[in-house]
Amino acid sequence: MKIAFVYDVIYPYVKGGAEKRIYELSLRLAESGHEVHIFGMKYWDGSAVVEKDGIIYHGLCRPMDLYVKGRRSILQAIYYSVFLFFPLLKERPDVIDCQAFPYFPLLPSWLVSKVSKCSLVVTWHEVWGNYWYDYLGFFGIFGKFIERIVVGVGDLRIAVSGHTKKRLLSLSGRKKIKVVPNAIDIAGIFSICPSGESYDIFAVGRLIPEKNFELLIRATAIIKEKVPGISVGIAGDGPCRDSLAELSGKCGTEENIKFLGFVESYSDLISAMKSAKIFASPSLREGFGISALEAMACGLPVVTVEGGMNAVCVLVVDSGCGIVSQNEAGSFSKAIIDVFNDIEEFGTKGQEYSESYDTDRIPGLYEDVLNSVVKIH
Repeated sequence: MKIAFVYDVIYPYVKGGAEKRIYELSLRLAESGHEVHIFGMKYWDGSAVVEKDGIIYHGLCRPMDLYVKGRRSILQAIYYSVFLFFPLLKERPDVIDCQAFPYFPLLPSWLVSKVSKCSLVVTWHEVWGNYWYDYLGFFGIFGKFIERIVVGVGDLRIAVSGHTKKRLLSLSGRKKIKVVPNAIDIAGIFSICPSGESYDIFAVGRLIPEKNFELLIRATAIIKEKVPGISVGIAGDGPCRDSLAELSGKCGTEENIKFLGFVESYSDLISAMKSAKIFASPSLREGFGISALEAMACGLPVVTVEGGMNAVCVLVVDSGCGIVSQNEAGSFSKAIIDVFNDIEEFGTKGQEYSESYDTDRIPGLYEDVLNSVVKIH
């Protein structure tokens, strides 16, 4: 089967849940004999089309910044979409898997599927709904309207979690939806040793408003009153880095919190995670929560915050490996302290739970889903 993944950013040049999912699926699908293509922005030098690890990468255009003033760039998404149609059409894939957000690439993907008579699968990582108003204010009405329109695009919708499927059903009614969860490399994670530098609390994510790292900083200030030497490592980069560092200074936690920046190597990230005692996930919006699942595999209990758009809550409740707190610094700090007091039991539960999301289990499920809709020419 010839499979084309459509997403503007490519792992490992950008490290997020969606791009990591595409990469892990592509590796294993290629190993199974499928011809796998990824169409994204060109992050490398040299030829626009390169093959690595059995995956064929298509660099369609020069990379642009994904965020402008802390929000996903509309111009960038449109710019990428303009270059997509002809390279995708030229390959004539059997199935196109286009990631739903940022919506604009769905149009050329849909057109190619009609011209070449191939199947179009749309993978939904999140469903925003009324959150659009929090994100864009009054103009969120346009984002919400587009989301409702594009939910009908494609032969099949894939949700990355039961949480996302439930939200998607609220928009799509009886449209065909299958759940193919994100996955992690359990054996690979188990083989990595902890780093030399240890942290009491570790967190990972893009430094953008919805990741809610302000809450972790304020909670650390409260914990510091009882545990002066508390140490926190935050891995990731983004437009909020300077403001978060400034807040840390105002809260008196600059000696306690270390901003690690963008960690290039996945093994280095897992190594740092393994050196910690607790994983903090203060994010208000997660369609799945792959970093939290990786933390569970590392033996770390997870503390997260309640919210209708935070799928990490489901992982924590289902696994019993942590605590879901209120979105308030006092509640979040108390949850962290409570987990510290029962850390071994929480961590063991998380490791056992994470094994059901092993990368070796998910590709077979994904292939079954594709076989149900693919139209081989």
